[in-house]
Amino acid sequence: MIGDSFSTVAFTGHRTYCGQADDTLRRAVGAAYARGCRTFLSGMAVGFDLAAAEAVLECRAVCPGLRLVAVIPFKGQAVRFSAGDRARFERVAAAADETIVLSADYHRGVYTVRNDFLVGHAARLIAWFDGSPGGTSYTVRRALRLGRTVDNLCPAGPAFPPPAPGLF
Repeated sequence: MIGDSFSTVAFTGHRTYCGQADDTLRRAVGAAYARGCRTFLSGMAVGFDLAAAEAVLECRAVCPGLRLVAVIPFKGQAVRFSAGDRARFERVAAAADETIVLSADYHRGVYTVRNDFLVGHAARLIAWFDGSPGGTSYTVRRALRLGRTVDNLCPAGPAFPPPAPGLF
């Protein structure tokens, strides 16, 4: 069960992420934890999503109560992953505190459903976004439109201002 969205962080990032900021990623998880965030959502894609999930799992040793929720867009998502990425996916999914599968089958738009779920259940987004178009761009733009805080770890990517305070 996902906790309240105020203490929940979601990850989004490019599949081309190759570990270039793993230390920064672990520090970002620790900083979110220090701000009271306890639940972290990973969309379980190859690249940044799996690296972020692994960072959460590593931080559990020093962050009591840290939870990882694997948000899998459809059953069988990892079937077309490389053998190494599939093993990584299975290891992370098995270690997650909760697994949510959003669809029994692949369908057009299934990744958008997953991205909307991530943004809809988190107050903060930790991203690896270089500014290029695609699913990460969609997710970052949606989060900003909904007033979420976005922490972009990609040095080549855009920085985002904090959300404007609202009345509610």
